[in-house]
Amino acid sequence: MSLYSGLFYSNEVNELFSDKNTVGYMLKVEAALAQSQAKHGVISQEAAQVIVGCCNPEMIDIEKLKNEIKLGGNAAIPLVKALTKVVKNNSFEASKFVHLGATSQDIVDTATVLQIRDFVDWLDKKLEIFITELVRISEKYKNTVMVGRTLLQQARPITFGLKTALWLEGIERSFARIREMKERLFVIQLSGAVGSQNANITDEICLTFSSILKLKKANSWQSERDNFNELASKLGILVGTLGKIAKDVSLLMQTEVGEVFESAGEGKGGSSTMPHKRNPVTCAAILANATRTPHLVGSMLLSMGQEHERSAGLWHAEWEVLSEIMLLTGGSVEKSIDLISGLEVDEKRMLHNIEITKGLIFAENVSLALATKMGKIQAHEIVEKACKTAISKKKHLKEVLLENNIELENLDELFMPENSIGNSIEIVDAILLSQSRKDAEL
Repeated sequence: MSLYSGLFYSNEVNELFSDKNTVGYMLKVEAALAQSQAKHGVISQEAAQVIVGCCNPEMIDIEKLKNEIKLGGNAAIPLVKALTKVVKNNSFEASKFVHLGATSQDIVDTATVLQIRDFVDWLDKKLEIFITELVRISEKYKNTVMVGRTLLQQARPITFGLKTALWLEGIERSFARIREMKERLFVIQLSGAVGSQNANITDEICLTFSSILKLKKANSWQSERDNFNELASKLGILVGTLGKIAKDVSLLMQTEVGEVFESAGEGKGGSSTMPHKRNPVTCAAILANATRTPHLVGSMLLSMGQEHERSAGLWHAEWEVLSEIMLLTGGSVEKSIDLISGLEVDEKRMLHNIEITKGLIFAENVSLALATKMGKIQAHEIVEKACKTAISKKKHLKEVLLENNIELENLDELFMPENSIGNSIEIVDAILLSQSRKDAEL
């Protein structure tokens, strides 16, 4: 990995996608193939036992393998040669049956599915943790009044709990998308050179192969790549959703706003020249990942137009791109958990910021109240004019309204933040109730 691997990625996911583990997944597939063929009498049980015993990444010179990939165009070709050599050192007879009837793509694709399954298992657990943190913070701050902003301008009050509960719903939707696609994604690839199977790869062998690997049987998808593209697209949506959360937090951390902050730590968020800085470094990493991922998803989608039964180049284009999408997703999720679990919220600052417009944030309240007396259009015009006067004369909006003899019985209440949050609290409660029901169903 690069100098910045600790910033953008997860160490656990980095390890999952290490060269050694990637080779290990391919060897697991080769072992399952031999076991399946032995069960149905294509090769002997003795030969299968030798092959399975040799399917150990510790027996493979991975650096030599990497140097030889360029000659065959994929990792399976030199791996089969290396495995055959190891098997031959143990049993010449067994070495005749390594990789029997399979094609390179059978091994690479099925190994990739196994790797994806382990990644998705990791991701499921992390998303459960993240959802728990979002539930906690939404419950804690469901009554905390803050400014709601549209087009980067103060609009009207909401609660911080509403903001975080809506983050929660976005993450839950991504979680549901990922769970729902597993049935289509966790399938074998074992169809031989052109997807038609052969005497050494029969339906019975494929069923056994599926059972050993705990995957579903499937016909060839060597050039039908919708399953991997579905994964890439849904991970892209998840990373984008995490980026939205990071963008909100980074904006709320601005000096002029100062409503929430990343957790503090020794040396965290500092500047090389400005001692006073507290930079949103976790948000920056999440946002960087969210900026990189869509282009990778686009590369995956561009690779879907694969020619005939196997592509020259488009299949190959997937390998590192799909892995990178998962690596970036892992980093974003892990850092988002850190961000939310350690988030510092300044409730007093939130209330203070509501008052900096001198009542303008409550203009809609006044307009709606007046509309019941004179109609919406006229009420809007009157309040809009009062707002312009308040701005030009640097007065509080309520003061301007009183000077213009615009009186309402509940005028003071219209300028109270807690009376201006709409159904924020009810919406948060409904989202949290829905989430608790989903948790109970899992």
